[in-house]
Amino acid sequence: MGQGKNVMSAQEKLQKAIEITIMAGYQLNSEAFEFLSLKAETNDPVLIMDLALERIQELHDKPMFIEKSFLEALLQAAVPAPQIQVPERPYVPSPSAPQPQLRPLEENPDLTENEFYPYARDIASQLNIMDDATGKLTSNGTLEEYVLYFQDRFKRIEKLLRQRMDVKAATSIVEALKSQPKTRLKIICMLTEKRDSKNNILLSVEDLHGSATILVSQKAPEEIKKKALTLLPDQVFCAAVVKTRGDLLMAEDIIFPDVGKKTPQRAQEPVYAVLTSDIHIGSTKFTKEAFKRFILWLMGKYGTPEMRQIAGRVKYLLIAGDIVDGIGIYPGQQNELTIRDVHKQYNFASKYLEKIPDYIEIVLSPGNHDAARKSLPQPAIPEGYLKAIQGKKNIHSVGSPCYLSIHGVEVLMYHGRSLDDIVSVIPGMDHQHPEKSMRLLMQGRHLAPVYGGKTMLSPENRDYLVIDKVPDIFHAGHVHVNGLCNYRGVLVVNSGGWQNQTDYMEKLGLVPTPGKVPVVNLQTMQTTILDFNLS
Repeated sequence: MGQGKNVMSAQEKLQKAIEITIMAGYQLNSEAFEFLSLKAETNDPVLIMDLALERIQELHDKPMFIEKSFLEALLQAAVPAPQIQVPERPYVPSPSAPQPQLRPLEENPDLTENEFYPYARDIASQLNIMDDATGKLTSNGTLEEYVLYFQDRFKRIEKLLRQRMDVKAATSIVEALKSQPKTRLKIICMLTEKRDSKNNILLSVEDLHGSATILVSQKAPEEIKKKALTLLPDQVFCAAVVKTRGDLLMAEDIIFPDVGKKTPQRAQEPVYAVLTSDIHIGSTKFTKEAFKRFILWLMGKYGTPEMRQIAGRVKYLLIAGDIVDGIGIYPGQQNELTIRDVHKQYNFASKYLEKIPDYIEIVLSPGNHDAARKSLPQPAIPEGYLKAIQGKKNIHSVGSPCYLSIHGVEVLMYHGRSLDDIVSVIPGMDHQHPEKSMRLLMQGRHLAPVYGGKTMLSPENRDYLVIDKVPDIFHAGHVHVNGLCNYRGVLVVNSGGWQNQTDYMEKLGLVPTPGKVPVVNLQTMQTTILDFNLS
């Protein structure tokens, strides 16, 4: 019994250490988290992170993510004894850290204008919708359109691959099969099937003019086998191969289109963007009270002084789909609805949105629960469902995906339906870490490569799901779980949602994180998770 109590105590300290890190505006990468978890058994992780954050404040170039090597060096230099003592003082962020330590929220409905004057009110909006498929969709769903659709995908991702120095000289499958045995070459191809055979991995691939089979041998390096396992059906990639005496090609490497390391663009002034999704108005599981606190916070009538200071700098609210719960979306949904008319669901949603200050630019995109078509790309929610907010100059309805710019920071906003396909196909992926699946989409430069899975695709004359342009922020939702990472300079954020666990989620083993909202400082790209639940 006593031993169990000590383990729980270590877990609680670890959780507090993570919260401290997030509140200070930083994240631990996976290796650093595992390192801290191990150290939590013999050391106080709260003090470790207290020391780490103090050291970071002394650095000229502050990292967005804390790495394992940083923590190891810190402990070697600062902790000669094996046991770190618990500090007598609580952690308080230094004045230079812009993120507040969260305390229980308090409602302040009678605040005067003098007590809360938002900085963002005096800042001109810089919102630009750069790419949105709404109004450009023409598909009739014919077989010929599907052929042209996949050809367009292949050509555009091939172009991205050929921008890489190590892929420029890639040849066609037809030419590769004509080559002499033992010839080393590269081909750009689309995966049509992946199967196991006697501990080997066989990849059936094709390009615009031919098809072949690539063998990833059980003797291949682990890194290559790992890459092969993460390949998705209908994904376009480059394979470095060796020609055999027959028509089989032996894999030596797998090269993804991926994104190059980039320095994110930043706003010239400290304005904030709130990223959220999956509100699900109309559901019995909609966390209405937490959402009301969120709206009051945006109005400057809720939260600590530090939180209200952040609220005053919010200029943009990006909602990545599932504004309402819809009707007939999943089995048994009718038993979990408080509003059984989708028009009334949107009317209630409009009442919430109307309360948000008009200097905040609101961008709405659809999800699979919304009243837009289900197949991707989704056009904007039809105006007939949003009558109550038509004419509101600060509310913008767009499609999914949508590429937009806010104060110079470029955002790719996408609901995230295809994250289900990744979890079901790729080993090691799960709903509790959506940022890992989102990172995989960035590597493949496509938002929904799998055809015939859970995500319906429309064969448009252009594949709007190819990630041609690398964003500064990649924002998605759908899985109802907060997830955040930095991938090669791209801030990857899954914004969670506002719905408690439904019976359907429970059957899927999905545990949501409702009421927790990522807020991004567009000047520093630091992210704070604000919790609007009452503990």
